[in-house]
Amino acid sequence: MATILICDDEKDIVSALDIYLSSEGYNILRAYNGAEALEKIENNNVDLILLDVMMPVLDGIQTIMKIRENHDMPVIFLSAKSEDTDKILGLNLGADDYVTKPFNMVEVAARVRSNLRRFRMTEPKQSEDTIIIGGISLNDRSKQVTVDGDYVELTPKEYEILKLLMENPGRVFSNKEVYKAVWGENPNGYEGTVSVHIRHLREKIEVNPADPRYIQAVWGRGYRLERGR
Repeated sequence: MATILICDDEKDIVSALDIYLSSEGYNILRAYNGAEALEKIENNNVDLILLDVMMPVLDGIQTIMKIRENHDMPVIFLSAKSEDTDKILGLNLGADDYVTKPFNMVEVAARVRSNLRRFRMTEPKQSEDTIIIGGISLNDRSKQVTVDGDYVELTPKEYEILKLLMENPGRVFSNKEVYKAVWGENPNGYEGTVSVHIRHLREKIEVNPADPRYIQAVWGRGYRLERGR
């Protein structure tokens, strides 16, 4: 059964969620601020996180940013109605869903099941030669890429960028990191080069490059690959 990390500075809420979700068969981990949550994630196999927005030490916004640097499990925000702005910001930074306080335990459990099911259905399928995320299939032996079953012709650099992102779904790569990984050189004027290649790549793999399903820009930080929608 899945392991769920509950992170909220209100201990009564954590306890209530623990009791209810444990009765549903989930393994529960507790944290009371973002710093504790990050420690739990590094030391345990966490399948889903319930994350409060307003917390001491490290709030939910800062925590989701840290999580998305290296992890791709579903994150559901717990937010009060007065925190709508933070909730929207959190979704833009990589949260998958939200529940508004005060919440119904049945609704929380339903959202947990839904997000775990969606994550498992769209989880990257990887063999020795092939990575599949959503409708994109990349075969590293043949260097071929298909999108929704149709072959897509990429330049070598576009291919390497896509491979880098697909091997690390959900992780944000800065322009500098992309340039170093793909070009293998010290960045010098890299921002424009990477942005141009990303734009051309989107034109080839996205149904609507202006509203991409896969390659998402994270404002001020870089790019990440989503599983599509």
